[in-house]
Amino acid sequence: MPNASPAKPRTRLVAVDIDEASIARASADVEHERATAIWDLIEDNSFAPVGHDGGPYRLRLGLVENRMAFEIKEEDGTPVAAHLLSLTPFRKIVKDYFFVCESYFAAIRTATPSQIEAIDMGRRGLHNDGSQVLMDRLTDKVRVDFDTARRLFTLICALHWKG
Repeated sequence: MPNASPAKPRTRLVAVDIDEASIARASADVEHERATAIWDLIEDNSFAPVGHDGGPYRLRLGLVENRMAFEIKEEDGTPVAAHLLSLTPFRKIVKDYFFVCESYFAAIRTATPSQIEAIDMGRRGLHNDGSQVLMDRLTDKVRVDFDTARRLFTLICALHWKG
């Protein structure tokens, strides 16, 4: 009897697209980071718009008046919901996160392993903080687990990274 692959849950993302009209293309390094963040998110996620029992889902991310636009559709393109999420609560966390990431990459070249580990712990802590803020901001819009919130936060950071 052939091995049957387990059915994937319906409450998940199967595609994430970036609205290039509102989020400009970037350098090759930044585009690679964005593609990796999208791949990681699609590979493993839990995503369920509140009040909708369909799925799986497609997500299109864009910017509208300094807000992150979440356009959610079913896999076949049927519209489900659209949400605008203020980026203001993320500004300081993203700025601090980028600063600590730069410190981490600089430390890899010259610091001791214990110094690198301390910086990495700070980086992970900021990433967790940003992920929790994202979960809290989405709570009445989209149900995501913490790991999915982490992957979404990574993507949001990649969308803001200038390289």
